[in-house]
This record gives sequence, C-alpha cells and structure tokens, in this order.
Amino acid sequence: MSISSPAGPPAIVCVGETMALIVPTGAALADADAATIGLAGAESNVTAGIVAAGHRAAWASRLGDDPLGSRIVSELARRGIELWVERDPDAPTGVMFKDPGAVNSSVYYYRRGSAAAAMAPGFLALDRLVGVRIVHTTGITPALSSSSRAMVDRLFTDARSAGALVSFDVNDRRQLWSMADAAATLAGLADAADICFVGRDEAERIWGTRTAEDIRAHLPGTGLLVVKDGDVGATAFDGDADPVFVPAPRVDVVEPVGAGDAFASGFLAATLEDRPLIERLAAGHAAAARVLTITADMPPID
Repeated sequence: MSISSPAGPPAIVCVGETMALIVPTGAALADADAATIGLAGAESNVTAGIVAAGHRAAWASRLGDDPLGSRIVSELARRGIELWVERDPDAPTGVMFKDPGAVNSSVYYYRRGSAAAAMAPGFLALDRLVGVRIVHTTGITPALSSSSRAMVDRLFTDARSAGALVSFDVNDRRQLWSMADAAATLAGLADAADICFVGRDEAERIWGTRTAEDIRAHLPGTGLLVVKDGDVGATAFDGDADPVFVPAPRVDVVEPVGAGDAFASGFLAATLEDRPLIERLAAGHAAAARVLTITADMPPID
C-alpha cells in the first residue's frame, strides 16, 4: 500500500513498527471487562507530530493483513500521514497491552513474529528516498529481529546515498533484547547518525554515562547529538561547537508516554524549517509539553 502525493517526495520518512494498543478501562488488566483499542509506535508518533507542524511526512513499515492493521492504516491516514506500508497475509500486526498503575504503567508486547519484524534490507528501495530530506528511525527497530537490524544498517547507507540526513532516536526498550546487545548496537547506530536523540537516564542505564558531556564523549562521531534530561532540559552538541542548552518548560504532567517522540517531532520539524539550534530545542520542548498534558501519545487533530 502506498498513499502518496504526486508533488514529489515527502520531507521526512519515519521507519518502524506500529502496534495495536489495548488499554483496560475501569480496572487493572487482569480484572477489566472492557478495554479501548488504539495504536502505539514511536516512529508513527514522530510522523504525526511532524504532519501536525505542517510538513509532509511518510511512515514506512509492514502490517499484518488483518483488522488491527487496517485500523492503524485508517487512523494514520486520517492524520494526513503518507503511508508507505506493506500488508503481510502471513504475519500479524503486533499488539501491545498497557496495564495502567497508580504510579507507573506496565506494558506487555506481543510482537515476536509480527509483520514489521520481517522488515529486511532493501525494504525501502534507494530510489524511493531520493529527494527526502530526513530519514528517521529508532533503536526499537533493530531490536525486533536480525533482519530488521540489518535493514536499519542498510537504511543508513541508502539514506545517505539518496542525499538525506539520518535521524536516530536511541529509544532503548529493555524488554526486547539483552543489555550487552543493546549497548553495542545502539552505540554504533547513534555514533553513525547525522542527528541523534538520547535520554540522559537511558544513556546512563545502557552505557554508564552520567552527564551530557559523558554521552558526547561516548558518541564522538554523531553529527548533532541531542541529550534530553526530562524536566531539566535538553543539550545539543553540534560538531565541535559549544553545546547549547535549553531548559524544559514547567508542565503539569498528565501522562509521560510519547513525550520523547513528540520532542523529536518538534525538533525535526524545526530542522526542516532551517531554524537555529536554540529554536529547534525550544520547538522540541513545546511539542513534548503538548503531549505531556494529555493522555494520548500523539498530538490532537486540529
């Protein structure tokens, strides 16, 4: 399936899995009699934020040829996202269950053997990327399977050959792979990216780096490194220039899930507008703040 505009390529393509999201209503997952069905996916969250900011953006992935896949397609198309999607008749759409808690929510993945996990090198042909300004993915995608990990390696190479910048959000998911495998793979991809987003806390967890400066020392090859530090702020390291720090705005948080994706969408949208680095960081904070004040992972449709 491909829903695209005849007016040339989109400004950005985001690549990664989106799952059906099941959330119980009125009780914990073990006791609930009813639930809502939505969707969850870091890369589609970023795509939605960039479209909401007024830019053309495509989401590329694979879905099962099943009702849950159709539901995801309908919702993303409703948001104006261009869909570069393969439907697989033999593999299912992944599913994620969220069990909301008073302090933290627990999540349970049913994505092994999913259609998206079958992404492989060449999933996006190089000629489809010509004219795209940014190709974005996250550390979730290489954790899905050996073929998807190889696909990400090829994607980095093909994106650069097509003239696009490579954007990578570390986005470590502890449930998906071992610490040793994650630490090595994520460091390699982050260090090879033109733009990389990483949370200070996740970097400390997987690499033992305690400060933004420690992370920069660990990832010297990254062209533009953005270190997010929750409600403290974000620091950007652009080549050899002095780092730029922008504090996070005060926000009455309703639900933190999706804020990191929103930050990336705001930053990348401002990058497409060629705005100064300090304004790109501020745009990231503003986008994250909008998502922090609602229960959804994506910005509302205006």
